[in-house]
This record gives sequence, C-alpha cells and structure tokens, in this order.
Amino acid sequence: MRKFLSSVLWALLFCCCCRTSQAEIFTSISQMTDLIYTEKELVQSLRDYIKAEESKLAAVKSWANKLDAVTKVSTSDPEGYLAHPVNAYKLVKRLNTEWSELETLVLQNPSDGFISNMSTHRQYFPDEEDETGAAKALMRLQDTYQLDSEAFSRGKLPGMHSQALLTVDDCFDMGKTAYNEADYYHAVLWLQQALKQLDTGEEAEVPKSDILDYLSYSVYQMGDLPRAIELTRRLVAIDSSHERAGGNLRYFERLLTKQLNEMNQEYQPASEEPIQLGTYSRPKDHLPEREAYESLCRGEGLQLNDVRRSRLFCRYQDGNRNPRLLLKPMKEEDEWDSPHIVRYLEMLSDEEIEKIKELARPRLARATVRDPKTGVLTTANYRVSKSAWLEGEEDPIIERVNQRIQDITGLTVDTAELLQVANYGVGGQYEPHFDFSRKDEPDAFKRLGTGNRVATFLNYMTDVEAGGATVFPDFGAAIWPRKGTAVFWYNLFRSGEGDYRTRHAACPVLVGSKWVSNKWIHERGQEFRRPCGLTEVD
Repeated sequence: MRKFLSSVLWALLFCCCCRTSQAEIFTSISQMTDLIYTEKELVQSLRDYIKAEESKLAAVKSWANKLDAVTKVSTSDPEGYLAHPVNAYKLVKRLNTEWSELETLVLQNPSDGFISNMSTHRQYFPDEEDETGAAKALMRLQDTYQLDSEAFSRGKLPGMHSQALLTVDDCFDMGKTAYNEADYYHAVLWLQQALKQLDTGEEAEVPKSDILDYLSYSVYQMGDLPRAIELTRRLVAIDSSHERAGGNLRYFERLLTKQLNEMNQEYQPASEEPIQLGTYSRPKDHLPEREAYESLCRGEGLQLNDVRRSRLFCRYQDGNRNPRLLLKPMKEEDEWDSPHIVRYLEMLSDEEIEKIKELARPRLARATVRDPKTGVLTTANYRVSKSAWLEGEEDPIIERVNQRIQDITGLTVDTAELLQVANYGVGGQYEPHFDFSRKDEPDAFKRLGTGNRVATFLNYMTDVEAGGATVFPDFGAAIWPRKGTAVFWYNLFRSGEGDYRTRHAACPVLVGSKWVSNKWIHERGQEFRRPCGLTEVD
C-alpha cells in the first residue's frame, strides 16, 4: 500500500509541475522522428496539389485551344459565320453555358486539400522557440567538442561525413540567432562562416551587406576594433547609403584612436588571419567546472592511470546469494574505485528496452529538475532532454526491471522514485549536478517522505555514435553508453552525508540518439540493508 501511495504521489507531483507541450520538441530525438514522417506526408500532399493544378491547367488549355480555333473561324467572317443557324445556336450556347463551366473550372481551388493538411499538422510544427533551441544546441556541440563552424557547415563531424550541409543563409540565421541573444562570440563564428561561403561564390538570398552589418558589430562587441573597422569599411564600399554603416565607422575609428592615445600605441591594421575557433576567448558562464566537464566529454583529462586501473576488477554478482541471481548472476565491472562505480552487463534485454521505450514515447515531456528551495519540479536550460515516468504496475517488464535493480543492489525499491526514461535530442545534455539534496535544500524531497537519494541506478538503452558520456568532473572519470548495460553508485555515505564527489553530468549527444532509464533509490527502508557507518565518510 505504501508503495502504491508513493507512486501515486510522485505521479501527481510530476503532472502538476510538468506540462506536456509541443515547445522544445528538439530536446527529444524520438519525438523529432515524428516530424520526419509528418514532412513526408506533407510532401505527398504537395505533390497531389501540383498534380491537381496541372490537371486543371491542362483542362483550361484544352478549352483555350478549342475556343481559339472557333474564334479564328468566326472572326474571319462574322456575318457569314452567323448566317448558318447552327453556328448562331452554338455561339449562344457557348456564352451561356460553356463559358460558365469554364469559369467554374478556373475558380476551383486544388490547394484546399493541401492547406487543410497543413492546418492539421501545423499544431505539431516546431515554433520559433524550437528553432532557437536547435541553433543553441549546435553551438553547445561546437563548444563542447571544439568544432569550428566550417565542420558543421560541411557535415564533417567526428567519425562521419554526410550531405547535411549548411548554406550561407543557414549560417547567417545561426549567427543572427546568437546575435539576438547577445551571444556575440557565437554570432561572430557563424556570420564569418556565412561570409566565407558567400565569398567563394555560393549563392544566397541574404545580401552581403546584411552579413557584414551584423558581423562588424559582433566583432566590435568582442573588443576587436581594428577588425570591426575593416569589416565596416567593406560594408560602406558595397553600400554607401547604409543607414548605420557610416555612423558606426566613425564611432569605431574615434574609439580606437582614443584607446591608442591612452595606451600610447600606434595603429596596427586588423589581422589578416580569418576568424575561427580560438580567435576570441569564449565568455565565462555560471558553471565553474565548465572546462573540466567539456574536456572529459571529449575524452580528454581522464584520470584513469595505471595505478587506479590495477584496482578495478570484474566479477559475478549474485546479490548476496539472491535466489533470482544464483543461476544467472550479473556480470559486474568496476568503472571507478573511489567513489565506487560499477557497471552491470546485460542488465536489460533488447525486448525490455523496446518495451520501455514504447511505454515512454507517448508521454515524453521536457525533463525537469527539482527546485532546491521549493522542491517543485521545473525545467532548466542545463538539462536538455525529454523524460517520462513509468510505474511498475503498468507492465510486467517494468516490475521485472525494478525487481532486478533491487536484487542486484540489495536496496529496496519500494521507496524509490518511479523509473524515469529519458531521450536526449539535438545537443541533449544534463550539466554537472548532484542527484542528492544538499543541506541548503532541506525541502527537496520532503513531499515524498522517503528521505534523500541514497543511490543512482542508470540504464543505457542505446549505443551513441559520438558524445553522450556520463562524466564526473571532480575525479576525472568518463563512462560511455553501452546498450543494455547499467551503472550504479552511492550518492550518500553510510552516515547519510552527501558524497560531493558524485557530481556528474550527461555530455551533449553529438551524433545519435541517447535513451536512458534511471532509478533514484531513497534512504527510507534501507536501514537494515545498508546500516549506518561509524564515521561521517564511511
């Protein structure tokens, strides 16, 4: 009964605090695949419309040809033509009946079906927020994996080369998105790429003057006055009547002169080196371990040395002679020694994975985090994915997975949260965070009444072609997704104190679709399963 009430309470909390919306559909690859089929249906609808228009036009042409032949004869000798009573009758009939039929044909609108289909699907279309989010996701990938704009533009991502190319207009829109967010660092990178492609002769709708206008001001915002002046001069040269260019140029020149006089320096012309990744320093943000986190995502800065590796082992885990694991124990591998992180092989079968995904897909909603002050679930920019919560009673497979987690860990899942399933979309990530609540967050799990999150059990349900690692910046570990495996670690010491070393992150997915499911296990009910230690850090 307690388990049922806990499940109901958790579901109510989730439903109250997290609404399912079409916004930010880019955060889930699973939901974005629906857009692929929507677009395919719209293309077929468009072809049907074109066919209907062509059929209508062919009919109108047939009418025109027939009437053209008639009028050539009738106008050559009007009186002679009308002298024949049949011709007189047919003229009256044509003007009274046939031209009316032609008018009806011309007034037919074959676009009605296409417009109706568009209207039906439009409610599922991405909106402006989605487009901005998708653009930011590309920039996030660019930063994390140190990819220049040209790599993206030409489809040259690590381990693959595709025909997914970005045009001049695409690059300009990327730059403009960053510009509108006052993100001049990324604006410069993408506007420079747009200008580069335009200068090589690529056709575009956006005029060069617009690119130079946005680029010159963005460069100025990055503190590079000589280059801002050079770009503005190029703008004035191709559009001397530009409403801002002249004023900006004079302002930039005065400002540069003032700076040089104050520093007693001589003017140095702008660098002829093209703007690229590393030309300007990326602004600092809210995340203190940003550099370490992103390095680990790239597979750099790993602290798994030979000494530590010698302390890692693999073994068969029977859950302290649990009857369900005696005949088929779990294969357990050490991923890290301290804090102890283990990986279980063959945790989920392909059948179980597909069933979990099938149950989760209809209810995927923007993943939330718990507000540390109020305990209420809310969305956050540092967690970009979509998730769903599954109860054990929904399907025998969910109950079986929950039981397996309990058997392996020796911890009760009666007080655990529901199985959370997450799908990461374009640039999907979860920046460094703690799974447990800290002392300054006393109400984080108060409504659940099950204590803090003592442990995390994380299932990987897909392989990921590139990116998507789980990293621990504090001690330099990176764990890569492997389909069907799971990782497990304790968030709390036996004393109940939080293990701050377990701060971790889900790296952005560079290529592929990442599905995971996790079980957050709580303190209540573990009193005899994991007794308290004698010291704070036992």
